[in-house]
Amino acid sequence: MTQQVTFLEPAEVQAKLNDGTAYVIDVREPNEYAEAHIAGVPLMPLSQFDPGAVTPPADKTLIIHCRSGRRCGLASEQLIAAGYTGTFYRMAGGLLAWTAAGLPVETGEST
Repeated sequence: MTQQVTFLEPAEVQAKLNDGTAYVIDVREPNEYAEAHIAGVPLMPLSQFDPGAVTPPADKTLIIHCRSGRRCGLASEQLIAAGYTGTFYRMAGGLLAWTAAGLPVETGEST
């Protein structure tokens, strides 16, 4: 069976973050993350992406995002190829769609 990756709109991701049910990872590069990122979302750059390091808590929904959607698609392919069997989502339109929707971002390097 082929695993399907579905999309969530930025407002849906924000709602899951607000209610504590989302585990979101950002697969952009450190310089992009420093310019703007979603508060509380860890950085896991695609250039160093390790599918084995993706371990969301069982009670949280895994959501991957990047700038526009391409890199989170590549990260999704890597997760599936590595045997990840959990349900996960991509944020439609990436951070560009997030900011276009007027949702909040922070600046600064990852911690």
